[in-house]
Amino acid sequence: MCGRYALNSTPQKLKQRFGAEPPPDLRPRYNVAPTQEVPIVRREGEDRRFALVRWGLVPSWAKDAKFGGYSTINARAETVANKPAYRSAFRHRRALIPADAYYEWQAEAHAKLKQPWAIALKDKEPMGFAGLWERWTSPEDEELESCCIIVTDANELTRSIHDRMPVILDPADWDEWLDPETKNLTGLQALLKPFPPEAMTAWPVGRQVNNPRHDAPDCLEPVAS
Repeated sequence: MCGRYALNSTPQKLKQRFGAEPPPDLRPRYNVAPTQEVPIVRREGEDRRFALVRWGLVPSWAKDAKFGGYSTINARAETVANKPAYRSAFRHRRALIPADAYYEWQAEAHAKLKQPWAIALKDKEPMGFAGLWERWTSPEDEELESCCIIVTDANELTRSIHDRMPVILDPADWDEWLDPETKNLTGLQALLKPFPPEAMTAWPVGRQVNNPRHDAPDCLEPVAS
């Protein structure tokens, strides 16, 4: 799964990387957690646009905004095209979730606490996770936009840490993924694969990242494993 990540690139770097203007008040985040407001990139007309949405997808047909809770922060690549909560968004409302690193927790023999790891690209460029977004409207006509991250099997680098990883899309595939007119669902699903391990790096970090209220640069500092 992917239940925590960091996004600390400058607005200038995000604009260069994703080809869209980030929100003006976007600040560095080192411990993004579910239910928080997060930036996504999506297609609006012919352009890519950033939007701020809640992490934890609420489908348009949900009875209330509490639908799913933490269970809809991630969608499995194997079932995303057919599962009722995600299938409409998979067909029409795909997004990129920018991230500089994500965290996973490794179980260790004879240890009561799991060891957190940070995982990123070797070249330190921001990643674009494959994501979905939805718009839900309350009975009072209040709108809520939300998102989820698609996850797949871990690659050779991360498998010893956790058996799943977020789908990290190659920038060459971003246009196809974001295009709401794309009808080739088989081709889209083929993009939902583990990222090449040789292009990634991972390092153990301190347990302060366990606390979602702790959002500081030391979340990414390496520690001895």
